[in-house]
Amino acid sequence: MLLIGKDVTFAIQAEQILICSACFKINIETLIMAQEIFDKVNNILTEIKNAQPSGAEELEQFRIKYLGAKNILKPLFGEIRNIPNERKKEFGQLVNSVKQTAEARWEALKNQAADAEESAEANQLDVTAPGEPLDIGSRHPVSIVMNRIVETFSRIGFTVAQDREIEDDWHNFTALNTPEDHPARDMQDTYYLLHDTEKLLRTHTSSVQIRTMEQQKPPIRAIFPGRVYRNETISARAHCQFHQVEGLYIDENVSFADLKQTIEYFAKEMFGHNTKIRLRPSFFPFTEPSAEVDISCFICGGDGCNVCKYTSWVEIGGCGMVDPNVLENCGIDAQKYTGFAFGMGVERIAMLKYRINDIRLLFENDVRFLKQFTSAL
Repeated sequence: MLLIGKDVTFAIQAEQILICSACFKINIETLIMAQEIFDKVNNILTEIKNAQPSGAEELEQFRIKYLGAKNILKPLFGEIRNIPNERKKEFGQLVNSVKQTAEARWEALKNQAADAEESAEANQLDVTAPGEPLDIGSRHPVSIVMNRIVETFSRIGFTVAQDREIEDDWHNFTALNTPEDHPARDMQDTYYLLHDTEKLLRTHTSSVQIRTMEQQKPPIRAIFPGRVYRNETISARAHCQFHQVEGLYIDENVSFADLKQTIEYFAKEMFGHNTKIRLRPSFFPFTEPSAEVDISCFICGGDGCNVCKYTSWVEIGGCGMVDPNVLENCGIDAQKYTGFAFGMGVERIAMLKYRINDIRLLFENDVRFLKQFTSAL
Protein backbone atom coordinates (compact mmCIF):
# COMPACT_ATOMS: atom_id res chain seq x y z
CA MET A 1 0.00 0.00 0.00
CA LEU A 2 1.31 3.38 -0.94
CA LEU A 3 1.40 6.00 1.83
CA ILE A 4 1.50 9.67 1.00
CA GLY A 5 1.29 12.97 2.82
CA LYS A 6 0.04 12.78 6.41
CA ASP A 7 0.07 9.00 6.34
CA VAL A 8 3.86 8.97 5.76
CA THR A 9 4.49 11.40 8.62
CA PHE A 10 2.38 9.32 10.99
CA ALA A 11 4.23 6.12 10.10
CA ILE A 12 7.64 7.73 10.77
CA GLN A 13 6.52 9.07 14.14
CA ALA A 14 5.15 5.65 15.11
CA GLU A 15 8.49 4.01 14.26
CA GLN A 16 10.44 6.56 16.36
CA ILE A 17 8.15 5.90 19.31
CA LEU A 18 8.82 2.19 19.04
CA ILE A 19 12.63 2.80 18.92
CA CYS A 20 12.51 5.12 21.95
CA SER A 21 10.46 2.59 23.85
CA ALA A 22 13.06 -0.09 23.11
CA CYS A 23 15.93 2.21 24.20
CA PHE A 24 14.10 3.08 27.40
CA LYS A 25 13.59 -0.60 28.11
CA ILE A 26 17.33 -1.32 27.54
CA ASN A 27 18.30 1.62 29.78
CA ILE A 28 16.10 0.40 32.60
CA GLU A 29 17.54 -3.11 32.33
CA THR A 30 21.12 -1.75 32.42
CA LEU A 31 20.42 0.33 35.51
CA ILE A 32 18.80 -2.63 37.24
CA MET A 33 21.78 -4.89 36.37
CA ALA A 34 24.24 -2.24 37.58
CA GLN A 35 22.42 -1.89 40.87
CA GLU A 36 22.42 -5.66 41.33
CA ILE A 37 26.20 -5.67 40.79
CA PHE A 38 26.64 -2.84 43.33
CA ASP A 39 24.48 -4.75 45.82
CA LYS A 40 26.53 -7.90 45.25
CA VAL A 41 29.81 -6.06 45.92
CA ASN A 42 28.39 -4.41 49.05
CA ASN A 43 27.19 -7.79 50.34
CA ILE A 44 30.70 -9.21 49.88
CA LEU A 45 32.11 -6.19 51.73
CA THR A 46 29.73 -6.84 54.63
CA GLU A 47 30.70 -10.53 54.68
CA ILE A 48 34.37 -9.64 54.92
CA LYS A 49 33.84 -7.14 57.74
CA ASN A 50 31.72 -9.60 59.75
CA ALA A 51 33.88 -12.68 59.12
CA GLN A 52 34.91 -14.47 62.33
CA PRO A 53 36.65 -17.71 61.36
CA SER A 54 37.29 -20.09 64.20
CA GLY A 55 40.43 -22.15 63.99
CA ALA A 56 43.27 -22.35 61.51
CA GLU A 57 41.23 -24.23 58.90
CA GLU A 58 38.48 -21.58 58.64
CA LEU A 59 41.11 -18.84 58.64
CA GLU A 60 42.78 -20.46 55.66
CA GLN A 61 39.40 -20.79 53.90
CA PHE A 62 38.89 -17.03 54.40
CA ARG A 63 42.24 -16.34 52.78
CA ILE A 64 41.55 -18.59 49.82
CA LYS A 65 38.05 -17.17 49.27
CA TYR A 66 38.98 -13.48 49.32
CA LEU A 67 42.74 -13.37 48.63
CA GLY A 68 43.64 -16.67 46.96
CA ALA A 69 44.65 -17.18 43.34
CA LYS A 70 41.00 -17.78 42.37
CA ASN A 71 39.30 -15.46 44.88
CA ILE A 72 35.77 -14.15 44.37
CA LEU A 73 36.94 -10.55 44.06
CA LYS A 74 38.75 -10.97 40.75
CA PRO A 75 35.59 -11.39 38.60
CA LEU A 76 34.18 -8.18 40.07
CA PHE A 77 36.75 -6.09 38.21
CA GLY A 78 35.39 -7.45 34.93
CA GLU A 79 31.86 -6.32 35.79
CA ILE A 80 32.85 -2.72 35.17
CA ARG A 81 31.79 -3.14 31.52
CA ASN A 82 28.20 -3.56 32.69
CA ILE A 83 28.22 -0.34 34.70
CA PRO A 84 27.00 2.95 33.15
CA ASN A 85 29.76 5.38 32.34
CA GLU A 86 28.71 7.87 34.97
CA ARG A 87 29.10 5.23 37.74
CA LYS A 88 32.24 3.42 36.53
CA LYS A 89 34.53 5.50 38.80
CA GLU A 90 32.29 4.84 41.80
CA PHE A 91 32.30 1.12 41.05
CA GLY A 92 36.08 0.95 40.66
CA GLN A 93 36.60 2.67 44.00
CA LEU A 94 34.14 0.30 45.68
CA VAL A 95 35.86 -2.83 44.33
CA ASN A 96 39.31 -1.56 45.38
CA SER A 97 37.91 -0.79 48.83
CA VAL A 98 36.64 -4.36 49.10
CA LYS A 99 40.06 -5.74 48.18
CA GLN A 100 41.85 -3.51 50.70
CA THR A 101 39.33 -4.41 53.40
CA ALA A 102 39.89 -8.12 52.72
CA GLU A 103 43.67 -7.71 53.07
CA ALA A 104 43.36 -5.69 56.28
CA ARG A 105 40.83 -8.14 57.72
CA TRP A 106 43.12 -11.05 56.92
CA GLU A 107 46.04 -9.45 58.77
CA ALA A 108 43.84 -8.66 61.76
CA LEU A 109 42.41 -12.17 61.93
CA LYS A 110 45.86 -13.70 61.55
CA ASN A 111 47.23 -11.59 64.41
CA GLN A 112 44.24 -12.46 66.57
CA ALA A 113 44.86 -16.14 65.95
CA ALA A 114 48.55 -15.80 66.82
CA ASP A 115 47.73 -13.91 70.03
CA ALA A 116 45.14 -16.52 70.99
CA GLU A 117 47.65 -19.32 70.41
CA GLU A 118 50.30 -17.53 72.49
CA SER A 119 47.79 -16.91 75.25
CA ALA A 120 46.78 -20.57 75.24
CA GLU A 121 50.40 -21.64 75.54
CA ALA A 122 50.91 -19.20 78.41
CA ASN A 123 47.89 -20.59 80.21
CA GLN A 124 49.40 -24.06 79.93
CA LEU A 125 52.68 -22.91 81.50
CA ASP A 126 53.33 -24.51 84.84
CA VAL A 127 54.96 -21.77 86.87
CA THR A 128 55.71 -24.26 89.66
CA ALA A 129 57.89 -26.43 87.41
CA PRO A 130 61.68 -26.19 87.94
CA GLY A 131 63.50 -23.96 85.49
CA GLU A 132 65.61 -25.37 82.68
CA PRO A 133 69.35 -25.11 83.35
CA LEU A 134 71.28 -22.52 81.36
CA ASP A 135 74.65 -23.41 79.91
CA ILE A 136 77.46 -21.39 81.45
CA GLY A 137 79.34 -19.46 78.82
CA SER A 138 83.06 -18.84 78.73
CA ARG A 139 85.49 -16.34 77.36
CA HIS A 140 87.57 -17.33 74.38
CA PRO A 141 91.08 -18.47 75.40
CA VAL A 142 92.57 -15.70 73.24
CA SER A 143 90.45 -13.13 75.10
CA ILE A 144 91.47 -14.60 78.45
CA VAL A 145 95.17 -14.34 77.61
CA MET A 146 94.80 -10.90 76.03
CA ASN A 147 93.07 -9.56 79.14
CA ARG A 148 95.69 -11.14 81.36
CA ILE A 149 98.54 -9.54 79.39
CA VAL A 150 96.88 -6.11 79.46
CA GLU A 151 96.22 -6.41 83.18
CA THR A 152 99.81 -7.47 83.87
CA PHE A 153 101.40 -4.52 82.09
CA SER A 154 98.80 -2.08 83.40
CA ARG A 155 100.06 -2.78 86.91
CA ILE A 156 103.45 -1.30 86.04
CA GLY A 157 102.16 1.83 84.32
CA PHE A 158 101.58 0.79 80.70
CA THR A 159 98.53 2.33 79.04
CA VAL A 160 96.60 0.68 76.18
CA ALA A 161 96.51 2.15 72.66
CA GLN A 162 94.65 0.79 69.64
CA ASP A 163 94.21 1.99 66.07
CA ARG A 164 93.21 1.03 62.51
CA GLU A 165 93.80 -2.39 60.94
CA ILE A 166 94.06 -1.04 57.37
CA GLU A 167 97.36 0.82 57.22
CA ASP A 168 99.61 2.66 54.78
CA ASP A 169 103.16 1.75 53.83
CA TRP A 170 104.72 4.51 55.95
CA HIS A 171 103.28 3.42 59.29
CA ASN A 172 103.54 -0.31 58.63
CA PHE A 173 107.01 -0.45 57.04
CA THR A 174 108.94 2.70 56.15
CA ALA A 175 108.76 4.51 59.49
CA LEU A 176 109.83 1.26 61.16
CA ASN A 177 113.15 1.35 59.29
CA THR A 178 112.11 -1.46 56.91
CA PRO A 179 114.03 -1.21 53.61
CA GLU A 180 112.12 -1.30 50.34
CA ASP A 181 113.74 -4.63 49.43
CA HIS A 182 112.86 -6.27 52.75
CA PRO A 183 111.03 -9.65 52.30
CA ALA A 184 108.21 -8.53 54.59
CA ARG A 185 107.05 -6.13 51.86
CA ASP A 186 106.56 -8.98 49.39
CA MET A 187 103.01 -9.86 48.34
CA GLN A 188 103.63 -13.38 49.67
CA ASP A 189 103.73 -12.00 53.23
CA THR A 190 101.39 -9.01 53.12
CA TYR A 191 97.77 -8.48 52.09
CA TYR A 192 97.47 -5.36 49.92
CA LEU A 193 94.11 -3.84 48.98
CA LEU A 194 93.06 -4.39 45.37
CA HIS A 195 91.53 -0.93 44.88
CA ASP A 196 94.40 0.89 46.60
CA THR A 197 97.77 -0.86 46.53
CA GLU A 198 99.23 1.78 48.84
CA LYS A 199 97.02 0.38 51.63
CA LEU A 200 97.41 -2.98 53.33
CA LEU A 201 96.19 -5.06 56.24
CA ARG A 202 98.68 -4.36 59.02
CA THR A 203 101.23 -7.12 59.57
CA HIS A 204 101.95 -6.09 63.17
CA THR A 205 100.70 -3.63 65.77
CA SER A 206 104.03 -1.77 65.49
CA SER A 207 102.13 0.60 63.20
CA VAL A 208 100.21 1.78 66.28
CA GLN A 209 103.56 2.44 67.99
CA ILE A 210 104.49 4.78 65.13
CA ARG A 211 101.18 6.64 65.32
CA THR A 212 101.54 6.97 69.09
CA MET A 213 105.07 8.37 68.81
CA GLU A 214 103.90 10.83 66.13
CA GLN A 215 101.04 12.08 68.31
CA GLN A 216 102.61 12.07 71.80
CA LYS A 217 105.74 13.46 73.30
CA PRO A 218 107.91 11.27 75.59
CA PRO A 219 107.68 9.80 78.09
CA ILE A 220 105.59 7.11 76.41
CA ARG A 221 104.76 3.84 78.11
CA ALA A 222 102.07 1.83 76.29
CA ILE A 223 101.04 -1.57 74.99
CA PHE A 224 99.30 -2.19 71.68
CA PRO A 225 96.96 -5.21 71.49
CA GLY A 226 95.14 -6.09 68.30
CA ARG A 227 94.55 -8.33 65.30
CA VAL A 228 97.15 -8.58 62.53
CA TYR A 229 97.27 -10.28 59.12
CA ARG A 230 99.94 -12.12 57.16
CA ASN A 231 99.75 -14.14 53.98
CA GLU A 232 100.64 -17.44 55.65
CA THR A 233 99.61 -20.96 54.78
CA ILE A 234 97.19 -22.06 57.50
CA SER A 235 98.49 -25.02 59.48
CA ALA A 236 98.61 -26.33 63.03
CA ARG A 237 101.30 -23.76 63.90
CA ALA A 238 100.43 -20.77 61.66
CA HIS A 239 97.41 -18.75 60.59
CA CYS A 240 96.74 -15.84 58.21
CA GLN A 241 95.25 -13.77 61.05
CA PHE A 242 96.22 -13.69 64.69
CA HIS A 243 96.60 -11.32 67.63
CA GLN A 244 99.63 -9.48 68.96
CA VAL A 245 100.47 -7.41 72.00
CA GLU A 246 103.40 -5.07 71.52
CA GLY A 247 104.90 -2.74 74.09
CA LEU A 248 106.86 0.51 73.93
CA TYR A 249 108.70 2.61 76.51
CA ILE A 250 110.35 5.88 75.46
CA ASP A 251 112.02 8.21 77.96
CA GLU A 252 115.39 9.61 78.92
CA ASN A 253 118.03 7.07 79.95
CA VAL A 254 115.97 3.95 79.15
CA SER A 255 118.35 0.98 78.95
CA PHE A 256 118.42 -2.66 77.90
CA ALA A 257 118.42 -3.53 81.60
CA ASP A 258 114.97 -1.89 81.88
CA LEU A 259 113.79 -4.04 78.99
CA LYS A 260 115.09 -7.23 80.59
CA GLN A 261 113.44 -6.46 83.92
CA THR A 262 110.11 -5.74 82.21
CA ILE A 263 110.18 -9.00 80.23
CA GLU A 264 111.16 -10.99 83.32
CA TYR A 265 108.34 -9.44 85.33
CA PHE A 266 105.81 -10.37 82.65
CA ALA A 267 107.10 -13.95 82.32
CA LYS A 268 106.83 -14.61 86.03
CA GLU A 269 103.34 -13.08 86.25
CA MET A 270 102.05 -15.05 83.27
CA PHE A 271 103.77 -18.42 83.66
CA GLY A 272 104.72 -18.60 87.34
CA HIS A 273 107.33 -17.11 89.66
CA ASN A 274 109.84 -19.88 88.98
CA THR A 275 109.96 -18.95 85.29
CA LYS A 276 113.32 -17.82 83.91
CA ILE A 277 113.96 -15.86 80.73
CA ARG A 278 116.68 -16.04 78.09
CA LEU A 279 117.43 -13.33 75.53
CA ARG A 280 119.03 -14.54 72.32
CA PRO A 281 120.61 -12.06 69.86
CA SER A 282 118.47 -11.54 66.77
CA PHE A 283 117.64 -8.93 64.12
CA PHE A 284 114.61 -6.70 63.59
CA PRO A 285 114.72 -3.60 61.36
CA PHE A 286 113.14 -1.37 64.01
CA THR A 287 115.27 -2.32 67.04
CA GLU A 288 119.01 -2.37 67.68
CA PRO A 289 120.18 -4.40 69.49
CA SER A 290 117.42 -7.02 69.08
CA ALA A 291 116.70 -10.28 70.87
CA GLU A 292 114.37 -13.28 70.82
CA VAL A 293 112.69 -13.94 74.17
CA ASP A 294 112.67 -17.50 75.56
CA ILE A 295 111.19 -18.71 78.82
CA SER A 296 112.09 -21.83 80.75
CA CYS A 297 109.63 -24.59 79.93
CA PHE A 298 106.96 -24.48 82.63
CA ILE A 299 105.51 -27.79 81.44
CA CYS A 300 108.49 -30.08 81.95
CA GLY A 301 110.36 -27.87 84.42
CA GLY A 302 113.54 -28.13 82.36
CA ASP A 303 113.55 -31.92 81.94
CA GLY A 304 112.68 -31.70 78.24
CA CYS A 305 109.36 -32.40 76.48
CA ASN A 306 107.64 -32.11 73.09
CA VAL A 307 106.59 -28.51 73.79
CA CYS A 308 110.14 -27.24 74.29
CA LYS A 309 111.55 -29.77 71.81
CA TYR A 310 113.72 -31.13 74.63
CA THR A 311 115.69 -27.87 74.88
CA SER A 312 114.09 -26.72 78.18
CA TRP A 313 113.30 -23.35 76.54
CA VAL A 314 110.22 -22.00 74.72
CA GLU A 315 110.21 -18.90 72.53
CA ILE A 316 107.44 -16.36 73.28
CA GLY A 317 108.37 -13.19 71.34
CA GLY A 318 110.92 -10.61 70.33
CA CYS A 319 112.31 -7.38 71.77
CA GLY A 320 115.02 -4.76 71.49
CA MET A 321 116.05 -1.14 71.90
CA VAL A 322 114.17 1.18 69.52
CA ASP A 323 116.39 2.07 66.55
CA PRO A 324 117.33 5.80 66.57
CA ASN A 325 116.12 6.07 62.95
CA VAL A 326 112.63 5.06 64.07
CA LEU A 327 112.64 7.74 66.76
CA GLU A 328 113.76 10.39 64.25
CA ASN A 329 111.09 9.25 61.75
CA CYS A 330 108.48 10.02 64.40
CA GLY A 331 109.91 13.41 65.33
CA ILE A 332 111.56 12.28 68.59
CA ASP A 333 115.06 13.47 69.41
CA ALA A 334 117.17 10.31 69.43
CA GLN A 335 120.02 12.17 71.16
CA LYS A 336 117.81 12.88 74.15
CA TYR A 337 115.51 9.88 74.30
CA THR A 338 115.96 6.11 74.16
CA GLY A 339 113.46 3.33 74.45
CA PHE A 340 112.67 -0.33 74.13
CA ALA A 341 109.96 -2.31 72.36
CA PHE A 342 108.72 -5.87 72.59
CA GLY A 343 106.03 -8.00 70.99
CA MET A 344 104.41 -11.41 71.33
CA GLY A 345 101.70 -13.47 69.67
CA VAL A 346 98.65 -13.91 71.88
CA GLU A 347 97.71 -17.24 70.26
CA ARG A 348 101.26 -18.45 70.93
CA ILE A 349 100.94 -17.61 74.63
CA ALA A 350 97.46 -19.19 74.81
CA MET A 351 98.67 -22.40 73.16
CA LEU A 352 101.55 -22.65 75.62
CA LYS A 353 99.50 -21.80 78.68
CA TYR A 354 96.61 -24.16 77.90
CA ARG A 355 98.66 -26.78 75.99
CA ILE A 356 96.71 -26.38 72.74
CA ASN A 357 98.48 -28.18 69.92
CA ASP A 358 96.65 -26.68 66.89
CA ILE A 359 96.15 -22.94 66.35
CA ARG A 360 93.18 -23.64 64.07
CA LEU A 361 91.15 -24.67 67.11
CA LEU A 362 91.25 -21.05 68.25
CA PHE A 363 89.37 -19.90 65.13
CA GLU A 364 86.74 -22.62 64.68
CA ASN A 365 84.38 -21.60 67.54
CA ASP A 366 83.66 -25.22 68.40
CA VAL A 367 81.56 -25.08 71.57
CA ARG A 368 83.01 -28.37 72.78
CA PHE A 369 86.47 -26.82 72.66
CA LEU A 370 85.47 -23.48 74.21
CA LYS A 371 83.61 -25.13 77.13
CA GLN A 372 86.95 -26.35 78.43
CA PHE A 373 87.82 -22.77 79.39
CA THR A 374 84.77 -22.06 81.55
CA SER A 375 86.84 -22.45 84.71
CA ALA A 376 89.40 -19.97 83.34
CA LEU A 377 87.05 -17.00 83.85
